This record gives sequence, structure tokens and C-alpha cells, in this order.
Amino acid sequence: MRPFLDHNFLLSNNTAEYLYFEHAKDQPIIDYHCHLSPKDIAEDRRFKTLTEIWLEGDHYKWRAMRANGVNEKYCTGDASDYEKFEKWAETVPYTMRNPLYHWTHMELQRPFGIHTILNASTAREIYDEANEQLGAKWTVRSILENMKVETICTTDDPSDDLSYHQTLQKEGYKIKVFPAFRADKVVVVSDAASFNAYLDKLGKAASQSISSLDDLLSALRSRHDFFASLGCKLSDHGLETFYAADFTEAEAAKVFAELRSGKMPAKADMLLYQSFMLHQLALMDHEKGWTQQFHIGALRNNSKRMLDTLGPDTGFDSMGDFEHGRAMSRFFDRLDSTDQLAKTILYNLNSRDNELFATMAGNFNDGSTAGKMQYGSAWWFLDQKDGMEKQINALSNMGLLSRFVGMLTDSRSFLSYPRHDYFRRILCNLIGTDVHNGELPNDREWLGKMVENICYFNAKSYFGFNK
Repeated sequence: MRPFLDHNFLLSNNTAEYLYFEHAKDQPIIDYHCHLSPKDIAEDRRFKTLTEIWLEGDHYKWRAMRANGVNEKYCTGDASDYEKFEKWAETVPYTMRNPLYHWTHMELQRPFGIHTILNASTAREIYDEANEQLGAKWTVRSILENMKVETICTTDDPSDDLSYHQTLQKEGYKIKVFPAFRADKVVVVSDAASFNAYLDKLGKAASQSISSLDDLLSALRSRHDFFASLGCKLSDHGLETFYAADFTEAEAAKVFAELRSGKMPAKADMLLYQSFMLHQLALMDHEKGWTQQFHIGALRNNSKRMLDTLGPDTGFDSMGDFEHGRAMSRFFDRLDSTDQLAKTILYNLNSRDNELFATMAGNFNDGSTAGKMQYGSAWWFLDQKDGMEKQINALSNMGLLSRFVGMLTDSRSFLSYPRHDYFRRILCNLIGTDVHNGELPNDREWLGKMVENICYFNAKSYFGFNK
């Protein structure tokens, strides 16, 4: 019986161990999609307690605690830091076989060097030890540097002033921190009042008024240019599905005018407007040579009661079962037909869609860029051992695993970087097992290069971070 989380964790044979330790383990990290705070990086935040860095904003842990019968007071409420941590520690043993159990103990091991299993009886010991280290040496930047993070792309609204990105770049901070452009608020409209309030904010950021569709496009282009001036190379969309209805600009302008007047258009008219806007944003990305990312399939804010109480992104989202294929094909074909399809990464949230997304990416590769259309890493609820293996296998079967741009954290926590190590171990074990079973040749030079590329070099080249 092997010890829990030992040196060879998730590595089941000699080839897997060789690939991981010789080619994967020490590669730098390019975290090209995350939700980390640029403010915390710029100010080199020092967290007072393990609760602050671990439970503040982490809806993965909140969901587990609620499922374990923990009152909301200890998740997002006014309980003390230690009371919240204690409730999390009591929950951890019940998370066995959930990825949280692995992630929790991997994050204790690194950076804290704590190998004790977290539970109710060890909570105080672990809390005190981690807090002592947070006070003495672990700030945001020292954690990032310890994890060998080289590049971070945060996720930012077009109306953001990006002041902290500017501060970091003026300073010349050695870890590159770039913004990524997420303009979903001009595409997904749930009510006209919120939409109009947002347009006023966007107009202020762009130093112009927005009263027409042309004004909106002008403001977005202005902000797109501003993001590019600070090194932005990626956009991102978090959508239920693709919007690809037929439209004319005049029709879209009419729908926009109705929204701007404070009225919600009919569903069919909204789809027309959404299809127009998503297409326009994709054209902007193509013009600049950016990569566009599409995170598709979340059914969000399922509990209206908790949405009203806590707001979005607090742990009440789930997989959706939307139909994606036809709209996705129409959306990309419309761009491809005019040779204006940017580099693209597709992420699905329901594993039933793995092969659909993997094969859709293959439809629009055109030989211009290796891996131009990417089937992205296992996302959110699929970001665990089984989900990663299924994503890697679907990509391997339907495309070119060797051109994959690899892992990202998609996280709000600075302690989440062991997820890259988790991915690298899983990747090396899958390849090593194929060699062990005689399904791949034992060509260690090529396999080692392939692993290095997936873990680091493919992303560096694909996103242009080597320029």
C-alpha cells in the first residue's frame, strides 16, 4: 500500500515517473486563464490567516461545506476566521474522492510543507502553522515565485481601468501579468436596467457616450485597444451556448435601441442582437491576432434566493444540457467564410460534449497555425482526475494532443497552482501507461519533448509570450 500523496502520487509506472520528474515537474507555469486579483499582486498582499487565502471567495469549498450541513454563517457569513476554518476542517474528511480532498492536501504540502491530514482534530495545529508562515514569508508574490509562475492572464471587464496592471508593468515585475478581455456584459442581457447602467460605466471608461449601437462598438474598440496596449492577447466568454442567428446590423441596432430605452426585447430579437455582438467581438480579436476563449455550458444562479442574498459566483451554478453543435458550427463558419476566425480555445462543462467540442475544433483548423483551434483543458466541474483523463483522451482521439496548450487554474485563489502539478502527473501517467502497455513506443526523447511542450512551450508559442 502506497502512502497518501507520496513522491510518486498518481504515477503508476517507471515511464510516467521519468516523464514527470525529468520533463514536467519543473516547467514554468503560464496561467493563461484565471480570476486572480491584479490588485493583490500589485500590492503583494499578505494574508492574515489561512482562512483569508483559502476560503475567501472559494465557492468550491463553500459548496462542499453546505453539502455537509454547514450553516452559511461559516461560508460567507460573519463567523470568525478560525470558526470558518474549523468548519472547513470538519468537512474535509467528507470530501474523500472529491478533488477538493487532493487539492487541499497538495496546497498544504506546497507551499507550507505541511503533510498532516486535515480534519477536526488537526485543525488548530495546521491553522497555527500556516498562519505563522503567512506572517513570516508567504505573500502573494513569494507564493507565485515559489510555484514558478511565469505569466498570468487575469479576467477583466472592458470597463476596468487596469490600473494595477499598469502599476505592475511600470514596476517591471518579473512575473508578467496581462489582462484578458471579457465582454460578456454587452452580450448577455438579463434586464434592461442593469444593461443600461453597465453601458454608462463602459462609456465613462471609454470617454464617450453610448446612445447607439455604433457608439457601443466604438467604445468596445477603444477598450480593446487599451487592453492590447497593456499586453492583452486573449479574450474570454462564459456563455450558456453559442449565439449564431442570422442578423443584419440594422436589425441589431433596432434591438439595441429598444434595450437602451429600458425595454427588454422579445427572445428572438435578443438572440439576433447577441449573435451580432459576439460576431463583432470575434472580429476584433482576429484583427489583433488574439486568442478567443469560449467557456460554454454553465447553468448559472440556479438558486434565486441565494443569488439575491449573495450575488453571482458563490456556488450555485451547475452543468447545463444545452444543444451546442449547430450554433457553434454556424458561428465559426461565419467567421471562417471571410477568413476572420481568430485562434480559439473551446471549453465544455458537460462531459457528454467532449467529443463534440473536440471534433468541432478540428473542423476549422486551416494549416495557418499549429493547433489554431484548441479543445481546451477540463473546466470547472470537470477539473478533476476523471475529467482531465477524459478530456485528454477525447483530444487524443479526435485531434493532436501534442499541440495542446495545457493547463490553467481558472481560480480565484493564489494557492491553486498545485492544480498544474495535478494535471502534469495525470498527463505523464496516461502517456507512461500507454508505453507500459505497448501502445506507444518507448521513445523517451520524443515523449519527453511532447510533455514539455504541453506543460509549457506550446502555450508560450501559441499566445506569443516568447516575443
